[in-house]
Amino acid sequence: MKFDGFRNKNEVPVMLYIKNVSLAFLLCSFFVGYGAHAEPFLEKLWVTEGLSVPESVLVYRSGRTNLLFVSQIDGDPSATDGKGGIAKMDLNGEVTDKDWVTGLNAPKGMANFDGKLYVADINEVVVINIKSGQVEKKIAIPDAQFLNDVTVDSKGVVYISDTKTGKVHRYQNDLLDDYATKMENANGLKSVGNHLVVGSGTHLYLLDKSKNKLEIAKGFAQGVDGVEPASKGDFIVSCWAGLIYYVYLDGKIKLLLDSQKEGINTADIGYDTVSQTLFVPNFLKNSVTAYKVSGI
Repeated sequence: MKFDGFRNKNEVPVMLYIKNVSLAFLLCSFFVGYGAHAEPFLEKLWVTEGLSVPESVLVYRSGRTNLLFVSQIDGDPSATDGKGGIAKMDLNGEVTDKDWVTGLNAPKGMANFDGKLYVADINEVVVINIKSGQVEKKIAIPDAQFLNDVTVDSKGVVYISDTKTGKVHRYQNDLLDDYATKMENANGLKSVGNHLVVGSGTHLYLLDKSKNKLEIAKGFAQGVDGVEPASKGDFIVSCWAGLIYYVYLDGKIKLLLDSQKEGINTADIGYDTVSQTLFVPNFLKNSVTAYKVSGI
């Protein structure tokens, strides 16, 4: 069967075809002007230190408000110790409010929708009013062990990955269900059109609206952490150990950064398509590094 693929910011379609029930598929692109592969590269812009075990960066643009949310674990990534929180930074790297939200446990991935910030926090999703900075709700996920990332689609449906159980949970209309199971080491999530992109171990998958599982790319040297749409159907992918990749539409991957020897982790990245800036939380270094993404 055939289904409509995701679109880039210029609304140019990608078409994906599933050839049989085993989900073998042929990936075809019809981008206007899409020719030879670009050669993307990173240029370091700044490093901001003094954070408390930053795990995820989310770019937030709404009207005249442009900022970064940074989740801070500030302790054991699995401990319900109340030490975690959310910081705010500007796009130039200045920390404007290190303790914007406090009293969380080990907050990780984030997503925003309709004035609300959704945060994965071990076994629950914390819903924060962005205007007031107040926690409005905590959504307990039964049997959750290690909630890791969150994404919200255009209709406000929330998806949450659990790395230890290999599940992707769905929350809509105040109801929870298991949207996908057997997603080994499920981590990075990104809603793209009617589809869900999932980082699962060393693979990047796409789940279509019928939950068909398609492999976008494989061969990452470590487990996928952050997933961000880049350009023309491409993605930027981070691996927590210190790797950042560019993933082309046809499944080719290009290593952009390897900071493993320096012990600089690259956790759940944020990407600003307006300025083409990548924001990388350096988990163990208590810092965030910004890179200009050039060549795309």
